[in-house]
Amino acid sequence: MSSRLDLRHQGLRSLPREVFDQANTLEILDLSGNVLDSLPDDFDRLHRLKVLFCSDNPFTEVPEVLGRCPALEMVGFKANRIAKLGAQALPPRLRWLILTDNALEAVPESLGRCTRLQKLMLAGNRLHRWPASLAACTSLELLRLSANAFEQVEDALPAWLLQLPRLSWLAYAANPFSERWQAQRQEAAVDIEAAKGIHWRHLRMGERLGEGASGTIHAAQWCAADAASVAHGSSASSEQFSAAREVAVKLFKGAITSDGLPRSEMVACLAAGNHPNFAAVLGQVVGHPQGQQGLVMARMPPRLRNLAGPPSLASCTRDVYGPEVRFHASQALSIAAGVGSALGHLHQRGLLHGDLYAHNILVDGEGQAVLSDFGAASPLPIHDAGLRRALMALDERALSVLQDELAQRTAA
Repeated sequence: MSSRLDLRHQGLRSLPREVFDQANTLEILDLSGNVLDSLPDDFDRLHRLKVLFCSDNPFTEVPEVLGRCPALEMVGFKANRIAKLGAQALPPRLRWLILTDNALEAVPESLGRCTRLQKLMLAGNRLHRWPASLAACTSLELLRLSANAFEQVEDALPAWLLQLPRLSWLAYAANPFSERWQAQRQEAAVDIEAAKGIHWRHLRMGERLGEGASGTIHAAQWCAADAASVAHGSSASSEQFSAAREVAVKLFKGAITSDGLPRSEMVACLAAGNHPNFAAVLGQVVGHPQGQQGLVMARMPPRLRNLAGPPSLASCTRDVYGPEVRFHASQALSIAAGVGSALGHLHQRGLLHGDLYAHNILVDGEGQAVLSDFGAASPLPIHDAGLRRALMALDERALSVLQDELAQRTAA
């Protein structure tokens, strides 16, 4: 029998009883994309289950039976209709909880008993307050709060939260308090409508280069046609495209992602400005036939590759490097210095990166580094220097994690 069972998109309205035949081996169960709104009361018979995915189902509450599952460490209910997280629904060994894109207004005090919790993903809910008991979750490293209903910074980012000893990756954009911060900082307050527009008809899309939580990136050619052709609605000709600029186009999915809203990422990309260790943003896509939002960016040289892969189910908060990855000291120092410089520039521009991970860094064999993916970027406060320093310290802690990872893979 397998340790993993994939039952995605099967039209299930209830859990097949045959699943329990695998109770002695089953560790990962994926029920995403079905029509489930409950789990059976004896679900805890799956006593070896470590990971449960139930995304894109019509659950309205997290089933309380999960709190009786002795081995369960990762729980995912993204894009359901969940308005209730009961005190009894939290497994004792919980490390990773995903409740992105639901209807939660509060989380229970019992969350503070989950002292092994490392990742808490709550973007796209209706949260407006925290239980003080969460201060006991001293293992928490990644927290996603974007696109909620926090009116006051004291409710969203209380002092005890920013004092958690391992918190390194935080996103809180698109809350009422952070929207006010964005408006207060003139150099970071970007009007998307006023940004340079690049018309869809002047882009010839090519192969897909990659895909993330917020969108897909494509190779493209951009023909900067003259103003007259734009005014008359004409498309670029084949001759014009033959001399076009090679670019990359990121098309946003338009839904709430694990980090927050695609619009927040667009604002952050435009507000970040130019830096040698960023991919330069050339403008935003206008005139897409389906109204899809997008950004046009400088094409990265093909020699650049992701420094690492994203965290696995087992590693939770740590990126996965290939076993062959090794650096010379000069390469490691160059990567760390480039990323540090990019981070300092972001902070100066009034932005927290919030997702400084190796999998969001492109590198070449010489140690050139490009920091990417601003999906978790959030505005920094302008009038509270102490809070601003405390928030920037989180990015700096993430940078320290990266430096340690590089050091572990650097030849003596």
